[in-house]
Amino acid sequence: MQALLTIYNIISMLASALIMLVIIQFIIGLLFAFNVVGRNEFLMSFYDAINRLLDPLFRPIRRFMPNTGTIDFSPLVLILLVNVVLIVLDGIIRGMA
Repeated sequence: MQALLTIYNIISMLASALIMLVIIQFIIGLLFAFNVVGRNEFLMSFYDAINRLLDPLFRPIRRFMPNTGTIDFSPLVLILLVNVVLIVLDGIIRGMA
């Protein structure tokens, strides 16, 4: 049982890091969209790296989402899905106790 809790804690920590990356990508995208920051080389390369990391996760979600124009809801859906998976895993582990 302790091993399952340890694995759950590791998965939860990785999920939190993923959610933070999604939020950072969203914020940097807004800063670029509203021209708050200039397109300096460091920020552009950081944003591009995050996009390349998250795009394989967003792509399947975008296939099933309706086209909403300029608003992309796939980051929100990904965050919700990650939280649902964590809740289900927590329920499974608590049910085994």
